[in-house]
Amino acid sequence: MNTWYLWGYMGSGKTSIGRAVARNLNLEFKDLDKLIIEESGMTISDFIGERGELAFRKLERQLLLENQNFDGIFSCGGGTPCYYDNAEWMVSKGQAVYLRASPSWLHHRLASSRSRGMKRPQLTGVADQDLGEFIAKHLFERQHFYQMAQYKIAVDQSPTEQVVEALAGLIRPNT
Repeated sequence: MNTWYLWGYMGSGKTSIGRAVARNLNLEFKDLDKLIIEESGMTISDFIGERGELAFRKLERQLLLENQNFDGIFSCGGGTPCYYDNAEWMVSKGQAVYLRASPSWLHHRLASSRSRGMKRPQLTGVADQDLGEFIAKHLFERQHFYQMAQYKIAVDQSPTEQVVEALAGLIRPNT
C-alpha cells in the first residue's frame, strides 16, 4: 500500500495535478471533497451551510480514516491537514506532498475562478478587495501543518506540465 496525499491551499491544483499524475502513472485517484459530496449527497457549500464546519471536518476525518488502505493519489481539502491530528496521521500512513504557492499567485487563480462563477465555500462573504489578505492570513495560519509534508513542490514557478512531471518523478520510483 502506498498512499500519496496531496496538500495545499485551495486553487493550488491538488485535484487537477493529482488526476493528471494518476493517469500518467496508471494509479488510482481519489479526491476527498468528491467523497464528501458522494457521502452527504450535498455540495460542499450546501453541507457547510446546513450542517456547519464542525460537521464537515468530522465527515472529512471519517472518510480519511475509511480510506486509510487506499493505494494511489489522494487529494485532500485545503484545510484537511490542519484539523484533528490529520497531518501527523497522513505522514505516518503514507507520503504527503505540499503543493506550495505564493499568496499572490493563489489570489490571481482564485479571483479568476471566482469571476468564472466557481464557488468556494471558504470564500463566501469575502469581498474581492479582501481576497488577497484573506489568502495570506490563511496560508500563514496553515504553514505549520503544510510544512509537515515529506515533500514540497512549488506549483507557482513552473508550467503545470512540469509540476505534473515533478510529482510523477517523486512517485514513480516508489510504486
